[in-house]
Amino acid sequence: MAVDRSTAADLVHTIFDLQRTLRCATASSARPTDLGLALEGVLRFVGEGGRSRASDIAGRLGIGPSALSRQVAELEEHGMLLRQPDPADGRAHLLSLSIEGEAYLREVEGRRAAAVQDMLSGWSEEEACATDRTLEHLTAALRSAINRNSRPRTGTTQDQKSATFSGVN
Repeated sequence: MAVDRSTAADLVHTIFDLQRTLRCATASSARPTDLGLALEGVLRFVGEGGRSRASDIAGRLGIGPSALSRQVAELEEHGMLLRQPDPADGRAHLLSLSIEGEAYLREVEGRRAAAVQDMLSGWSEEEACATDRTLEHLTAALRSAINRNSRPRTGTTQDQKSATFSGVN
């Protein structure tokens, strides 16, 4: 049986609320020297993929190449990223974390995990694992649907650009 439209609307609201709440929760562990969520997001995606093409990272983040280029330049200035020519395509570059970038990412993610762990002190390990599995399942289902659809549903120019960069179009 398909998901009811009102249930889907409730789910969207709950996810947006979760995003805002998680940002507030993890902000408690932030330091003035932190790079910020956008740059840390780029670091995380580069770290997950090893050496990755910039265009692939932009697509996964749903941003344009020029926006990613600015973020990459800033991360390079901070010594967090390495950019090397792609041997398979001289016009493209491969991104990877520097040793400093790896250390920074471990430290920031460790602080965030500790903050959330503290806030979930009333939860059992089973509850946390079940929630993680559910969120992973939801994410996989949404990604799969995005990849199946040839056009974004909202129709805005920005959404179309994001969908194009993420390989949907």
